[in-house]
Amino acid sequence: MILNSATPDFVNDLRAGLPEAAFREAAPRYFEEPRGRWRGQGVVVAPDSAEGVAQVVRACARARVPVVPYGGGTGLVGGQVAPDGPVPVILSLERMRAVRGIWPEENVMVVEAGAILQDVHAAAEAAGRLFPLSIASKGSARIGGLLATNAGGVNVLRYGNARDLCLGLEAVMPDGRIWHGLKRLRKDNTGYDLRNLLIGSEGTLGIITAAALRLAPRPAGEGTALMVVAGPRAALDLLALAREQMGEGVSAFELMHRQGLEFLAEVLPDIRQPFEAAPEWCVLIEAGLARGLDPGAALEALFAEGVEAGLVSDGVIAQSQAQRHAFRELREQIPEANRRIGSVSSHDISLPLSAIPEFIEKAAGVIAGIGAFRINCFGHLGDGNLHYNVFPVAGRSRADHMAERDAIKRAVHDLVHAMGGSVSAEHGIGRLKVDDLERYGDPVKLATMRAIKDALDPAGIMNPGAVLRG
Repeated sequence: MILNSATPDFVNDLRAGLPEAAFREAAPRYFEEPRGRWRGQGVVVAPDSAEGVAQVVRACARARVPVVPYGGGTGLVGGQVAPDGPVPVILSLERMRAVRGIWPEENVMVVEAGAILQDVHAAAEAAGRLFPLSIASKGSARIGGLLATNAGGVNVLRYGNARDLCLGLEAVMPDGRIWHGLKRLRKDNTGYDLRNLLIGSEGTLGIITAAALRLAPRPAGEGTALMVVAGPRAALDLLALAREQMGEGVSAFELMHRQGLEFLAEVLPDIRQPFEAAPEWCVLIEAGLARGLDPGAALEALFAEGVEAGLVSDGVIAQSQAQRHAFRELREQIPEANRRIGSVSSHDISLPLSAIPEFIEKAAGVIAGIGAFRINCFGHLGDGNLHYNVFPVAGRSRADHMAERDAIKRAVHDLVHAMGGSVSAEHGIGRLKVDDLERYGDPVKLATMRAIKDALDPAGIMNPGAVLRG
């Protein structure tokens, strides 16, 4: 499809129908992504209603101008930037931040797509409820983007991905019509599930403008522990013990390697670490239990059984909310430490749980065959999602290894694919992994995705170049 740039005349036509407040200065944040791999372009428009979004999309559809939806700009696969091609409209949801309603008795809240995740947490807490989706960028990530990428985070083990936390959507389709699907229903078998089609589509099939979110009761008691484990296999065995003891009370089970803790000590020394020397492997465990159950006692019992079984050699159980926060901060700041060190190649992958120890062992050998590197392997062990990141050795920078980046990525992803895993676990495809999707994706699935895209967005204006090649 031939697309056109958002010319000054086109923008003037938009201005005739939208308030001046809807137009934004071209600040750098709209054209950058966190890893600095692309520099985008575009005209930034920020409507304050679904009808305003629809008005912009209708104009873009008539003029065949690309639309790039923009949430908090925290995506890690380049889905929010347009580095080349016709100049697009960057459609920001930042002015649509309202909480439209909370129904504590239903465990539901309806929020607009521009609501920041941290604000959604606060609104749910004020109503005595929990919105469990939690990621490190919660202070800037927005609900629309989190749903558009089907974000994961640390609580997927218990509560599921963003997809599992959404009951209904309001969205603007590629022709500018508004789909009013904000139902608060757990059961609705009235045909194709458009909600789940839009969730995870990264703005290529429509723009989410509001969502009905699933809440949960706040656990009566919460506990957090760090435990030193003998290795990834021992961590999996400890996870099995934890779920046998606490069932669905296990909220998070995060694997961390020594390299990540050493990076934190190097570039974020103010973050307090509970162990005198960084252990080779440790896990962060969070538990939330019902009234009458003591999470601290449950974690102590898990520690004792883990030691007896030879899985655990040391550990610390948080004794206060401040200490719980400090333990969680340790895990959440690892990505920031990685960013400051500068990876050669980063991988957001998932594997069958039982295959994870073998993958970690084999992948280290594969990387060693390419050259000398440091590996920081960490992530959401409970749901099989690892962040497997490869860094230069001390004294060198990632710029020294640009020639090896593609070989590292291919080697890691080939191994993941061969072991029945996925090369995109929670970050999405964006522009970064279009080649990977084509290489590893099932041909029938890819053809079906293309057919859906062509049917819903025949002009190809919605985030062109993301997920599917333009």
